[in-house]
Amino acid sequence: MPTGGRGGWLGPAIVALLAGTGAAASGVGLMAVAAWLISRAALHPPVLHLMVAIVAVRAFGLARGVLRYVERLLGHDAALRVLTEVRVRMFRRLELLAPAGLPAFRRADLTQRLATDVDAVLDLLTRVVLPYAVAILVGGAAVAVVGALSPLTGVVLAAGLIVVGVLVPLLQAATARRADGRLADLRGELAVRTADLVQGLPDLIAYQATGTHLAGLAEADARLRRAERRAALTAGTSAAVTALVTGLCVLTGLAAGAAGVRSGALGGELLAVVVLTPLAVFEVAGGLPAAAQRFAGVRAALRRVSAVLTAEPVVTEPADPLPVPDGPHTLRLENVSAAWEPGRPAVRDLSLEVRPGERVALVGPSGSGKSTVAALLVKFLQPYAGKVTLDGLDLRDLAGDRVRELVGYLPEDAHLFDTTIEGNLRIGRPAATPGELRAALADARLLDWVDGLPLGLETPVGEHGMRLSGGQRRRLALARTLLAGFSTVILDEPTEHLDDETAAALTHDLLRAAGDRAVLLITHRADIAAEVDRVVAIGTPAGPSALSTGAKEPQNLGVLTERKSRGRA
Repeated sequence: MPTGGRGGWLGPAIVALLAGTGAAASGVGLMAVAAWLISRAALHPPVLHLMVAIVAVRAFGLARGVLRYVERLLGHDAALRVLTEVRVRMFRRLELLAPAGLPAFRRADLTQRLATDVDAVLDLLTRVVLPYAVAILVGGAAVAVVGALSPLTGVVLAAGLIVVGVLVPLLQAATARRADGRLADLRGELAVRTADLVQGLPDLIAYQATGTHLAGLAEADARLRRAERRAALTAGTSAAVTALVTGLCVLTGLAAGAAGVRSGALGGELLAVVVLTPLAVFEVAGGLPAAAQRFAGVRAALRRVSAVLTAEPVVTEPADPLPVPDGPHTLRLENVSAAWEPGRPAVRDLSLEVRPGERVALVGPSGSGKSTVAALLVKFLQPYAGKVTLDGLDLRDLAGDRVRELVGYLPEDAHLFDTTIEGNLRIGRPAATPGELRAALADARLLDWVDGLPLGLETPVGEHGMRLSGGQRRRLALARTLLAGFSTVILDEPTEHLDDETAAALTHDLLRAAGDRAVLLITHRADIAAEVDRVVAIGTPAGPSALSTGAKEPQNLGVLTERKSRGRA
């Protein structure tokens, strides 16, 4: 759990603990005073002798409800503050990890960690820490009071609380650690298998593989249900033991109290106090086994959250980043070698320059490292040899956010959010005016199409932009990139999966829309020389890269540069 006062959670947590202790103590006090009052009233004393007890019963009854409300309110307030802090830290860590560090986590499993496992912070504070702290404080005070009236009953009550609060949870942990500790992992596995089934259903049906996948999903679900049954069995056993211990403490109190009354050591009206007080105490302590069991699941969930928070980012940020001079800007790769995985270089000894306003095509077969070059230029990946510079400044010394303010990256699979056309555009520039939105659409040659839609800019694009065609998705993503105002734009395989005629038209439109911006066009097509200033071929001297021939790593990837002039329109 995060510490410190940034989230302001410690103060509410302390007040919640005090309120919870007061509420539990009021419940025990209500039972004890009511028991004495009923016993005393049976002797028909003057009513004035009972007034203090009557007022105390009313006070305890009112205080119990009010303090319980305060405890719930402030306890959840503190927990939600901690939850907010943890979620912010999670997103910040994911921002540092993305994209090179994210392959260590499955997408659906990562969603499970963000959506479900993080919520374990709530349970840790409200269902584990507060119940145990309240039970310790109230239980200790109750043992002292009952022990003063009947030492034997006090000893038995203390032993019963130790059994319920310590021994039963320890036995639970021994029998249910495998069940509760694995619930988070099993739920994550089930989420991954379900997401794979939903996203890959067309392919599974086409290859008649749905049966195998459903069998795997059913097996994962069966293991989760078995773990949940073991957890439920453990919880039921703990509840039974708690009820048994409570009964034994009450019977012991009755026997010891009766002996004390006969010997004159205990007043008759106090017998009910000795017998009934343990009932109220175990009402407080009875939730401890469930809290301990919950802690097993919380600990596993927090371990998964911690794995994200402690993951080392692939790209390091400087403690004191250098300022970037005003443009125009030049990007360079100088003898760069980089890898997505240790020991498996994606590019090696690569040099490349993109000057202001220049159109450069980076051409090569799949697996030759073209997308790796794009990741290096926007500081999504860091080279292990050589350096990447912006106006002569090593990107290692620049803030990644500042680099990405200047260099825009339009990947092949640019994500469109399940919102409207306008909503997707405003991701590039939230404060854009309607005129700027229309200008960006016009540059991407989408304006006429958007104007012809019944809802115009308010038209929903669907999940991943599925309501649009492939070309429309790419053009909308381009409009968003143009709207952001980058000085250099990297276009990664913008014509993938398109026919030759459509691809040629789209390439022409993309480069025309880029205006005076520098453009690095990444493609495997070699027929675009007429559209650019320079074509840079990346790959092995023999042609295809080693990755495409089955080698474990690329073989000395180099670049062959062909320069040609191009007339500006």
